[in-house]
Amino acid sequence: MYDYDVLVLGSGPGGQKAAIAAAKLGRRVAIIERRHMMGGVCINTGTIPSKTLREAVLYLTGLSQREMYGQSYRLKDDITVDDLTARTQHVIGREIDVVRSQLARNRIRLLTGTGSFTDPHTLRVLDDSGREQKVTGEKIVIAAGTRPARPASVEFDERTIIDSDGILNLQHVPQSLVVVGAGVIGIEYASMFAALGTKVTVVERRDRMLEFCDLEIIEALKYHLRDLSVTFRFSETVAAVEHHPRGAIAVLESGKRIAADVVMYSAGRQGMADQLALEVAGLSADARGRIKVDENFRTEVEHIYAVGDVIGFPALASTSMEQGRVAAHHACDEPVHAMHELQPIGIYTIPEISFVGRTEDELTESRVPFETGIARYRELARGQIIGDSYGMLKLLVSPDDRTLLGVHVFGTGATEIVHIGQAVMGCKGTIDYLVDTVFNYPTLSESYKVAALDAMNKMRSIDRLRA
Repeated sequence: MYDYDVLVLGSGPGGQKAAIAAAKLGRRVAIIERRHMMGGVCINTGTIPSKTLREAVLYLTGLSQREMYGQSYRLKDDITVDDLTARTQHVIGREIDVVRSQLARNRIRLLTGTGSFTDPHTLRVLDDSGREQKVTGEKIVIAAGTRPARPASVEFDERTIIDSDGILNLQHVPQSLVVVGAGVIGIEYASMFAALGTKVTVVERRDRMLEFCDLEIIEALKYHLRDLSVTFRFSETVAAVEHHPRGAIAVLESGKRIAADVVMYSAGRQGMADQLALEVAGLSADARGRIKVDENFRTEVEHIYAVGDVIGFPALASTSMEQGRVAAHHACDEPVHAMHELQPIGIYTIPEISFVGRTEDELTESRVPFETGIARYRELARGQIIGDSYGMLKLLVSPDDRTLLGVHVFGTGATEIVHIGQAVMGCKGTIDYLVDTVFNYPTLSESYKVAALDAMNKMRSIDRLRA
């Protein structure tokens, strides 16, 4: 009756995993994707290129080695855009090959073009040459992703006024950069260009950045970025941007003017739902292009699912993958566990941040008592070896049963070692396990034992006074 059992719209992390999961369950599967966007935004303009760019910056600037060899240490004096993009393009190419190989191995049909609904079970696929074909699917998974949100009042010229996608197309490393918006993407790029020596100014209308993160961790990041000469303008709004032949001037509502070679807007992401003709399928999206789903990622139309950035928060590649897998299993009437509530957040600033669980502010607001345990990298042998004197790990511990309530890491390897805490929390473990465990030495993972002992000693001090 239908061309495919499962038809997936988009080949990003969510779409890939949905298609592969359905294929593994023996279903006939196809993915619709534009010719030059295999792997979605994640591989082409988002996660993969930005994180590769970060690695290139760290390597070429020698930033992570300056604790050892002095603040003037630098691997390459004149770093060009070509130096940065060579590594990026290599990784993107390899990742696209991996995705194509995975789809081919699982006999997933790739339909090249832009997809949109013509009825609840039918999608029109329009390719670059204008040719059109229609395909039907018994179940449909929307994984169309997002694009950078662009304020209507701003005139983007792709040279001096750009969005986060435009960063990858710069012709030269700017001497000065204004970043509008202190969200994850804005702060990641601000830290990368500051490391390159660009004079960076961050303008944010709220009074703090990354407000979902632990305040102590954010203060540590802010201190480090200021040390890289980043200027922060909180509680400020950009009223206008003036074009000039040699750059731009950001005019703030307070009257301040900031000159820069480039102004980058990081104003969040806009879902691609407006290009899918959702209404003919009986669906709708909100003003940000996000589609509403239930706990199984099913939309208001029973046979249509949506996963990834197009459904909104947390809009991470990691969570999108799991959403795709869960949605595919549910669509195929196969039993599957719901997504685990513990989902780590990784922010690839320089230095990086990662956390899982609750923050101090959340626990205090909920009147949940907690004790903190802290380990600083400068007190670890591995921290001294790698030259990271600023990193830290913080555990939030329940004094009642000694379980972990939150794990917050700042510094080298933060996005890697956070998973130790995540595993302990997921298994309902206590800090007793961390205290009694032998960790490899010297490692950054040893910070868990140090922090657990710190928290344990604080709780013992209270117990002694009560005795």
